Amino acid sequence: MKSLEIISYNVNGIRSAVSKGLIDWIKTTNHDVYLFQEIKANELDIPSEHFHEIGFQTHWFSAQKKGYSGVGIAIKNEVLHDNVVKGMDIHQYDFEGRLIRLDIGDITIINSYFPSGSSGDERQQVKMAYLDDMYKYIHDIKQDSQKIILAGDYNICHTEIDIHDPKGNKNSSGFLPEEREWMSKLFNSGFIDTFRHVHPSLLHHYSWWSNRANARGNNKGWRIDYLVTTKEMEQQIEDAKIFMDVKHSDHCPIYLKISI
Repeated sequence: MKSLEIISYNVNGIRSAVSKGLIDWIKTTNHDVYLFQEIKANELDIPSEHFHEIGFQTHWFSAQKKGYSGVGIAIKNEVLHDNVVKGMDIHQYDFEGRLIRLDIGDITIINSYFPSGSSGDERQQVKMAYLDDMYKYIHDIKQDSQKIILAGDYNICHTEIDIHDPKGNKNSSGFLPEEREWMSKLFNSGFIDTFRHVHPSLLHHYSWWSNRANARGNNKGWRIDYLVTTKEMEQQIEDAKIFMDVKHSDHCPIYLKISI
């Protein structure tokens, strides 16, 4: 294996996505690693056998609250990996199943479902606390591992070209100045937005659409899902894409190909 192909995908319910053809899509695309967010299911209720039947191992980290949050990984049997860690050792986030990590050789992959602040001030405060704690967490890991991929649904659009209506959403959670500043801080501290690295000014490419007013049909979306790497991996980035035509969720999958 000379390259590693990775998908990050907020499935908005793993069982729902499976019922809409997710397994067939994985079988057809046959990438190496699929990172899922918002699985919304207890591990025992996930039809893992469907993944196993097509040659993938699975690792799930569910929220304690039923039908909420949670993350997971499906990885090809032949992709050797170790050090699977569920959670970041902070109770309030681990209770919500926010993060799972594993290592493939010298690469650490972290898959996270960042909190949304759209339901009100209390959750926005949780989101901002998570951003601070994530920044510390990722830099602590970076002291030991130079090659990190931080994947997932960040619930933040970084710049104006990442959202269909920047002016109308300037006060919306997900596009607040302090959230966007956090993204800039992350990228300025030695991390790369791989999609923008490959496509610096590509317009109208989004990864999530509201269910209201035919937003997806009109492509009125937000790019809130990311595959971010450390600067040490810059020379390994081969390609990055957003698969906007894939529909098992209100999000779509995003893709990264790296040389290894």
